[in-house]
Amino acid sequence: MSRKVFLCAISNINSGTCTEDCKFCSQSVRYKADIDRYRQKPIDAIVEEARAAGASGALGFCLVTAHKGLDARTLDFVCETAEAVAAAVPQLRLIACNGTATLSQLETLKRAGVKAYNHNLETSRAFYPSICSTHPWDERYETCENVNAAGLKLISGGIFGLGESQADRLSMLESLRTLDPVSVPINFYHHNPALPLHPNPLSTDEALALITLARETIPGAERIMVAGGRELMFGDRQHEIFAAGANSIVIGDYLTTQGRDAHADLRMLDELGLEVATSVEG
Repeated sequence: MSRKVFLCAISNINSGTCTEDCKFCSQSVRYKADIDRYRQKPIDAIVEEARAAGASGALGFCLVTAHKGLDARTLDFVCETAEAVAAAVPQLRLIACNGTATLSQLETLKRAGVKAYNHNLETSRAFYPSICSTHPWDERYETCENVNAAGLKLISGGIFGLGESQADRLSMLESLRTLDPVSVPINFYHHNPALPLHPNPLSTDEALALITLARETIPGAERIMVAGGRELMFGDRQHEIFAAGANSIVIGDYLTTQGRDAHADLRMLDELGLEVATSVEG
């Protein structure tokens, strides 16, 4: 188990405006989930979130938008935001998560100071049509290939607990391994009653085993990150994720769900004798 844990924070800079039909996502307008919806968060507010994240020990700061992919307007907004955050909190490693993207768009983000791009495969190629019909899995994989071609660090993972089989989980992890991501975010489905999926059926023990499976299947990844659904999935057993193979977590709130107070996570790491990473090589 790594003694250093990489902390990342998320800023939902555009919320609840996506027209895709991903059945796991409360940001889709199709399901009318009770969440905050806005087109562009004020950049000053995003910068303040970045300052708070840095003060809590985060090294990664991810700018997330709720669209299928980048268009010209969104690209301009993300670049403007990235430049403002980089100027105000230069120690943060800027990550963008803006859906499908072309090589040219990713190169533009890189010039604006973005260091890494997060685009998840979500699940296996075979199971994907069961959870999304408005764009294909292959398009997601292609975006990940574009990230690598652009010279950005690839962050790519998926979601467990959508109703997929164990074979689907292994298939997704094998696909991720072929993309050579620097970080693999493992999310656990957080059910919203507005969404058409059944609640997450996984037990805590099964979820811990999946973290270990991810670590074993993708040994080249520098970080296995436990992201969305951590608090709900693991409850008072959150400390066990590190022995299972995780060495990175998201602190603070997620996109549409509330996370644990950052101080509680920092206290947990201290009690486990784990250090907060203060630099990143990959």
